Amino acid sequence: MLIAEGMPLLYLELAVGQRMRQGSIGAWKIISPYLCGVGVASVVVSFFLSMYYNVINAWAFWYLFHSFQDPLPWATCPLNSNRTGYEEECEKTSSTQYFWYRQTLNISPSLEASGSVQWEQALCLTLAWLVVYLCILRGTASTGKVVYVTASLPYCVLIIYLIRGLTLHGAVNGLVYMFTPKLEQLLNPKTWISAATQIFFSLGLGFGSLIAFASYNEPSNNCERHAIIVSLINSTTSIFASIVTFSIYGFKATFNYESCINKVILLLLNAFDLEEGSLTADNLNEMKDYLMATYPQEYAQLAPQIKNCSLEAELDTAVQGTGLAFIVYSEAIKNMEVPQLYSVLYFFMLLMLGIGSMLGNTAAILTPLTDSKVIASRFPKEVISGVVCFINCIIGLIFTMEAGNYWFDIFNDYAATLSLLLIVLVETIAVCYIYGIRRFEKDLYTMIGRKPNWYWKIMWAFVSPLLIISLFIFYLTDYILTGTLQYQAWDATQGQLVTKDYPGYALAVIGLLVAASTMCIPLGALVTFIRKRLKRERVSTVA
Repeated sequence: MLIAEGMPLLYLELAVGQRMRQGSIGAWKIISPYLCGVGVASVVVSFFLSMYYNVINAWAFWYLFHSFQDPLPWATCPLNSNRTGYEEECEKTSSTQYFWYRQTLNISPSLEASGSVQWEQALCLTLAWLVVYLCILRGTASTGKVVYVTASLPYCVLIIYLIRGLTLHGAVNGLVYMFTPKLEQLLNPKTWISAATQIFFSLGLGFGSLIAFASYNEPSNNCERHAIIVSLINSTTSIFASIVTFSIYGFKATFNYESCINKVILLLLNAFDLEEGSLTADNLNEMKDYLMATYPQEYAQLAPQIKNCSLEAELDTAVQGTGLAFIVYSEAIKNMEVPQLYSVLYFFMLLMLGIGSMLGNTAAILTPLTDSKVIASRFPKEVISGVVCFINCIIGLIFTMEAGNYWFDIFNDYAATLSLLLIVLVETIAVCYIYGIRRFEKDLYTMIGRKPNWYWKIMWAFVSPLLIISLFIFYLTDYILTGTLQYQAWDATQGQLVTKDYPGYALAVIGLLVAASTMCIPLGALVTFIRKRLKRERVSTVA
């Protein structure tokens, strides 16, 4: 994916922005007036992303503020109102899941039960948007300085976590799991769709932010070299972060597995009055068979309480997204020595990464607005930036409601994935077949002093478009075969996630999210065509 898609498309967007000296809307309008909708689609996707992405920073602030407590609030279950035991919901799940679903999100049982705005999360969201606004207040000059901090500090934290992670008990189990290929997953189209989406998000393809930032480059800047370096650093960082993640994930899985084994051993020792030390992890299966054969009735009564402990099963229960960031990591952190230190480091790193992403995303929205003479002549940049942040913050309050996490998942799953595939496909076709690859070659020669080699031209003209079309077909096929779209809802009575069908209005919102960005491309071309036709008619009428 990096060689066939990521690197070539990154180079293409950087070169387009640097050559046209405009944001996403202006750049594609210069290539062809009929392509103005491509830039608008990128801005719409970036706007959708801004609406929900900063909620992650709000959650990071929430966890960071709670990281200074001793013990950590997600380390143990809270007492019930009578203080005679633990909260029933927490006992049915885990302390980390309870803190996330109940104390952080106060999540509703379904999407239909929207609930009220959680004021603590609303305040954290307001703080997150205030930080973003202060970072972008002075334009690209201040943004660039902030990015140096938000990009470099996470590496320092990752190195600390790497050293700590590799020394944790069970880290090797996680690393072996990470580097063991699973052929059935490689044959699954969803895996490649996820890989493509990850490349798009990690490199920022299709959002318009790359074009916006590249438009400020010097005309002679070597964007080819930067595309190669950034792509390689990005992939290396992903592998590096994965090693850190899976070492900690291995520690968590091993800890849970050994805890399960110890509970089963204690249960059997007490139930059958066995001698201390007669049951160990090594002979547990043999002793279970022996007890089953010797005491069949007693063992049958006890069987429902005996869990099947499996390290492989613990490793297979992988989660992603917010579950990985706020549940798995917090569960691993609580079992470390000096958990408050590692908690502060982790959530501070998460905050830096989130703010860095938001800066690029808001730049993709602001650059086309400030490029517009109508808007820029009437309002200063500070006002434009403030209005954009304020609107996003107000809309973002939806995600702080009790059903907010379900809306967050809708936006995260459907606001950008399909739209980005279409946007980048049109970008590639536009440069190669509308603007002309030979003309683009000359532009690159003017900027960096040499023409692109055969690798870039083959990727741009054939491989990348075909790959994107294939992914597009896989995505639509998977959508059709899936049938009714479903989501994971939190069931407090069971202490676990349950699958439910999306209601009709949620499906309508999903359709609008996809259509709002993708339809900008044909509508932009149609409006341009109508305008030209009307202009031609006026000229002929005057003549």
